[in-house]
Amino acid sequence: MPFPKDFIWGAAAASYQIEGAYNADGKGLSVWDMFCRKPGAVLQGDTGDTACDHYHHYKEDVGLMHQIGLKAYRLSISWPRIIPAGKGAVNPAGLDFYDRLINEILAVGITPWVTLFHWDYPYDLYCQGGWLNPDSPAWFAEYANLVARRLGDRVKHWMTLNEPQVFVNEGHAIGTHAPGDRLGYAQVVRAAYHSLLAHGKGVQSIRAECRDGLVGLALSSETIVPASDSKDDIEMARRCMFWADSDDLWCNSFWMDPIFLGKFPPEWLEHHENLLQPRVDGDLDLISQPVDFFCVNTYFGRVVRAGANGSPEFIAPPAGWPIALNHWHMLPEVLYWVPRFYYERYGKPVYITENGLSCMDWVALDGHVHDPQRIDFTQRYLLQVARSIRDGIDIRGYFHWSILDNFEWAEGYRQRFGLIHLDYLTQKRVLKDSAMWYREVIQSNGANL
Repeated sequence: MPFPKDFIWGAAAASYQIEGAYNADGKGLSVWDMFCRKPGAVLQGDTGDTACDHYHHYKEDVGLMHQIGLKAYRLSISWPRIIPAGKGAVNPAGLDFYDRLINEILAVGITPWVTLFHWDYPYDLYCQGGWLNPDSPAWFAEYANLVARRLGDRVKHWMTLNEPQVFVNEGHAIGTHAPGDRLGYAQVVRAAYHSLLAHGKGVQSIRAECRDGLVGLALSSETIVPASDSKDDIEMARRCMFWADSDDLWCNSFWMDPIFLGKFPPEWLEHHENLLQPRVDGDLDLISQPVDFFCVNTYFGRVVRAGANGSPEFIAPPAGWPIALNHWHMLPEVLYWVPRFYYERYGKPVYITENGLSCMDWVALDGHVHDPQRIDFTQRYLLQVARSIRDGIDIRGYFHWSILDNFEWAEGYRQRFGLIHLDYLTQKRVLKDSAMWYREVIQSNGANL
């Protein structure tokens, strides 16, 4: 198998989804703490108040990561746990928690990869306009500087934001995620622009405090796969991956081109440049601060072919196609075409920072959790990573989503993505069959695939 000897085998989680302890030891409220209290916002009224109680079980959880043999663990920091009001006074207990967590991870030989923002925006800052406020990039920079200064002697792999496409669109346009707003298009563009500026300022903050650190961000992806290996279908898929002439702020090039190429896509600017006014000279220089890698989270995609008239023809999955519990169709080829298209366009080493499957998992009568679908899913997707590497794409790591069953945002606790099963009533952890299988993959560096 073509996995390089230093390939990173990891798993991932996010602070609000696992930590619990939502008001413990001086932590401030996040927009997710408040959104969960909105009637009907989250399935069955679930909240992240306790979740996996990782705040109190972190030593046990790190021990389980060590049993699986992870080389790296991608975690996120809770901004309001560190700075309860989002700016100003610092909460020493919050910083102490992440100190202990990082030390525990390092003690068992796992490399921490830290994401500064995975959606739990401070509620107090939201009340001051949140991402619509032009001061929001500076607020984020203050927070990033503090965390990098405290942890930068031990953490060398950083991501500023997780999936800005998602927290901007689903949180501010669609309203299905926190803070639950349904704003006009111009306001959503404003929030998006400020998040891009925040990324740039975050990169500066990390580099100022951690000079030997590697920095990027984790991006979601509108993923398009060609229907065949014909030149026409491949070019059509590439075109659809990066086309940006509509009012759709999910488009990849709107988010990625400014960061990696230092410019917004011209077809988007042709129709919408006025929405970015007034822009300040140097904004694009700030947004495109040099980063070290390209991180992408991807699970599923759409299939397209070149139509006879030069237009894209999207092909729906046939009846009975394999589907996850959350209705995402299985399409392993995304882990070939996504890294390929992004590497060819942006030229940065690629890390798959999220990929996984939601299943109906439970503890069987024998005391184990049997999840053969997750094993088969992951094997199929990793074989596509191997194919991509074999074809010369510089993919350097894979992080399974997720390490633990957890609070899955508006889906509450219905979706189980974890390698470790959680009984939310007792907080008992059980390694699933997939965790044992993944351990063998890691030990063999993918040779057993």
